[in-house]
Amino acid sequence: MKSTINITTEWDIVTAREIGRNEAKRIGFDTVNQARIATVISELARNIYLYASVGAITIEKIECEDKVGIAITAIDEGPGIEDVRKVMQDGFSTSGSIGAGLPGVKRLTDDIEIQSQLEEGTTVRVTKWL
Repeated sequence: MKSTINITTEWDIVTAREIGRNEAKRIGFDTVNQARIATVISELARNIYLYASVGAITIEKIECEDKVGIAITAIDEGPGIEDVRKVMQDGFSTSGSIGAGLPGVKRLTDDIEIQSQLEEGTTVRVTKWL
């Protein structure tokens, strides 16, 4: 199953979190990991809302050999990230926040891939294995 939620309002962030938590539960993640997955989705969706204004979160069950997990992809057509390495450092922020966003996402997931082009947008794909 694959769900895509367009992110244009703060309510869309809530919807994406809820769908992600439900999918994580359906796959078999325990309540702690369901909360982690919801937190990851919230952060990625909030980044779309704050920096790009419009984008989407896709949530899907994935299988690889004998493993099952969840993949979350955030795609936007925003300004892009000038220096991906810099935004992955704890404490770095362009919005005045504490700068725990993407570094926190990395800590809560098993894999993270970020592709970004200035003036074209950003794609962040994370996976969490059961």
